[in-house]
Amino acid sequence: MPNVETRARDATTSDALLDVETAALALGTPVRFVRRLVAERRIRFYKIGRYVRIDRRDLDAFIAAGTVEPSGAVGGS
Repeated sequence: MPNVETRARDATTSDALLDVETAALALGTPVRFVRRLVAERRIRFYKIGRYVRIDRRDLDAFIAAGTVEPSGAVGGS
């Protein structure tokens, strides 16, 4: 069985479908967060029988959609 670091590295470099646990590792979040994204339909996912899978490209799109650019202000007020 691959260790956590191997699964996280593979999740960042592969186009395969990810399980919820591997998606959480790739995001650096708890599994519960990814399950909530799925339940709230905030991320595209695939149901294969009773299994939920997330395409790596969809995970990347979710990350890109949440990107916040810096405001350009230096030093606060």
